[in-house]
Amino acid sequence: MGGKRWFEVRSPVSPRRAILSSVGIWVAFFAVWIIASSAGWVNPLLVPTPAKVFQATYTLFAEQGFSTDVLISIGRVLASFALACMVAVPLGVAMGAFPAIDAIFAPFVSAWRYLPAPSFIPILLMWFGTGEAPKLALLFLGVIFFLITLIADHTKEVRKELIETALTLGANRTVTVFGVILPAVLPNIVIAMRQMLAMSWTYLVIAEIVASTTGIGAMMMRARRFLHTDEILAGIIVIGVLGLVFDVLFGVLHRRLFPYLERQR
Repeated sequence: MGGKRWFEVRSPVSPRRAILSSVGIWVAFFAVWIIASSAGWVNPLLVPTPAKVFQATYTLFAEQGFSTDVLISIGRVLASFALACMVAVPLGVAMGAFPAIDAIFAPFVSAWRYLPAPSFIPILLMWFGTGEAPKLALLFLGVIFFLITLIADHTKEVRKELIETALTLGANRTVTVFGVILPAVLPNIVIAMRQMLAMSWTYLVIAEIVASTTGIGAMMMRARRFLHTDEILAGIIVIGVLGLVFDVLFGVLHRRLFPYLERQR
C-alpha cells in the first residue's frame, strides 16, 4: 500500500510531499558530497568541500565584484534569447499554420538543428571579432532552430476542428491565424520558451570563454588557470541557481497568463 501511495501513475502530489521531496534530494546530494570530501574519497584540490565552495561564493560576491559578471551574463542570455524568440515565434507559427511555408523552411531548420553551436565559434570570431556580437550570436544559434521546431510542432497540434469552424464561419486567413491558432498555441509557446531558455544557460560558459574578460564563464576560466576549483564550482552553482530562478519565473508567468489550464489538471 505504501508503494501505491508514493508511486501512483499521474496521481497528484500534495504540496507538503513536494516540498519534502525537493528538500530531501538536495540534502542527500550535499550529504554525499560532504561524506566523500571528509572521508578522503576524492582529491580535495579537485573536489573541495561544500563549505569551501560556499565560502568562495561569498568571497566572489563580497570582495571580487562577481555581481557585475553575473549581471553581464544575465544580460547576454536575455538579449540573445529575446532575439531568438522574435524570429522563432512568428516563423514557427507560420510553419505550423501553413504547410506551404513549412515545406520551404522545415528542411533548412531541421538540418541546422544537428549542427553543434560551438562549431561556429571560429567563424563567428572571424566575422564579428572579439566583442559582444560573437557571444550573442553563439547563444542565439544555440536555441533558435530548436525553438522554431518546437513552436511549429505545437502549432500543428492545434485541433483541426477549431480551424475548420473558423473557416466555416467566414474567417479569413488573418483572423484564423491570429484569432484561433495563436491563442490556442500560446500556452505551449510559453512552455517551449521556458524549455529553450534552459538551453541558453547551458551554452553560456562556452560563449563566455571566447575572448571574454567578463561574465560567469570568464571568471571560471580565470579560476581554472590557478586551480581554484572552489571558484569554478561556485560559478556552476550560480548558473544553476539563476537557471532555476528563471524557470520558476516562467512557471509563474504561465500560471498567471493561463489560469484555466491549471484548473483543468
